[in-house]
Amino acid sequence: MNVLPQTELLAHLDDTSLVIVDCRFQLGKPDAGREAYEASHITGAIYLDLEKDLSAPLDPDGYGGRHPLPDAAQLTGTLSRVGISNDSVVVAYDDQGGAMASRLWWLLKYLGHEKVYVLDEGFAAWVNAGRPVSAEIRTPEPAQFLATVQHNRLIEMDEVLEKLEEDGVKLIDSRDGARYRGEVEPIDKKAGHIPGAMNLFWGESRTADGTWKSQDEHVARFEQAGLAKDDEIIVYCGSGVTATPNVMALEEAGYTRVRLYAGSWSDWISYGENPIATGNEE
Repeated sequence: MNVLPQTELLAHLDDTSLVIVDCRFQLGKPDAGREAYEASHITGAIYLDLEKDLSAPLDPDGYGGRHPLPDAAQLTGTLSRVGISNDSVVVAYDDQGGAMASRLWWLLKYLGHEKVYVLDEGFAAWVNAGRPVSAEIRTPEPAQFLATVQHNRLIEMDEVLEKLEEDGVKLIDSRDGARYRGEVEPIDKKAGHIPGAMNLFWGESRTADGTWKSQDEHVARFEQAGLAKDDEIIVYCGSGVTATPNVMALEEAGYTRVRLYAGSWSDWISYGENPIATGNEE
């Protein structure tokens, strides 16, 4: 289980091993998430910023994408500073359907931490249910987090390029259909997708009411897309953030060879010689 029901979190709010992390963030409004946290958050939660804490600084030459993967040592220091240890049970939440919280989930898994969950439905549902919130900014007691980096969870651009024609390799573009087809591109400098990629929008990991789909529903979704359990699956999006809910869903559906292209589309197009496709794949 990667997604935690709200009732489960409510029942364990007093657990000393629990660390709740507010991951709210709005693209184009970099201070909005922290301001929302300071106004009101789940009682006891600390805040981690997508761009300041969960990404590295932008590369001056434009490589690495819009949200480059943070250095493992730097991220380990950040986690330790906010009180996350190897014994912590981490629950991340946002109000963007789990997209930002899933970034923290993936980073912790990448560093070898298994006890991490995304809160189902997010902050708005927590508030609407009358569950405890606070504006108090908690100063966490530092802890020690030691990473065991899981390199098999990550793939870099050069290897993606090598695998484009390889049998048994499936690419998943997690962006919405219009961006995948290259019909619109509101963020990045070039439109389209990596040749051969299929389009599986990350939001389809949730039901119409915003709750996380069941394991059986995830299985049906990916089987319908033609994914086999022994496929090597590469998942990307615009900058490596909204791809992570698809990674979570794939793992819940029993796929074990899933890798994130963290730089994603914004990194891919920074190499002018890389091929670009538009429209739907046959």
